[in-house]
Amino acid sequence: MATETYPSIHWFLHTNSTSHTWPFSAIAELIDNAYDPDVAAKHIWIDKTVIKENICLTFMDDGNGMDRDTMHKMLSFGFSDKVAVKGHVPVGLYGNGFKSGSMRLGKDAIVFSKNGKSMSIGLLSQSYHEAIKAEHVLVIKFKFLKNNSSLEAILKYSLFNSEKELTDELKAIDKRGTRIIIWNLRRSKDGTVEFDFNTNKYDIRIPDDVLNNEKYKRQDRLDQAVPESDYSLRVRHYISWLMWENCLTNDFKQKSFCLLHCFTIIFLK
Repeated sequence: MATETYPSIHWFLHTNSTSHTWPFSAIAELIDNAYDPDVAAKHIWIDKTVIKENICLTFMDDGNGMDRDTMHKMLSFGFSDKVAVKGHVPVGLYGNGFKSGSMRLGKDAIVFSKNGKSMSIGLLSQSYHEAIKAEHVLVIKFKFLKNNSSLEAILKYSLFNSEKELTDELKAIDKRGTRIIIWNLRRSKDGTVEFDFNTNKYDIRIPDDVLNNEKYKRQDRLDQAVPESDYSLRVRHYISWLMWENCLTNDFKQKSFCLLHCFTIIFLK
């Protein structure tokens, strides 16, 4: 069976996501995953889209992609087989950044991946676990068109309800790469999503009223001299300060910016 169980308490996925009190750190986790040496992506595309009336965040990279076994490790817990490549040392357990980051941003995530030889799809979903009243974390993944039981679960509990819709998402990836779609995004008390996608179409912001009402706790960082007002509200500022050196300009109306001169983040609209 492609659907396997791992002992855990109910709501484990949500609890695991609470390591990110600040939503931008969850986005940074997903970007960092694409930069890991085992992925070796040169670009990551970040977009907000609407699928069947659901507001979604998408992350797509042009890295090495995953086969079914690698997908399994990313969706599961406790693997640590990462290795350094050309001095670039990966951090943490395999896939934990994806699980904690994606589940902080939304309740559900689907992953599409191509590695040049095979295509795989995986589902990590709090909604699925709630619907079936699971007491364990269930890992749903399949090598495309190979496992009917997993395919049925994905078609029933994801945003994509036909094989054609799944195929269309895979077509968005080139020969290699990974595409993550997150939906049921975290919302504030008034029911609106916690992000502002409209002020700057090439950036993601947290509105001032949401910031104040929700009383977010900014994560402690090494350099507290950085002005909080900008860096806490704009994901582009936050990422360029927190993780790498911005090698273009401070004009954040640009569509893309380069980090470490070898990795480009592109915000789509």
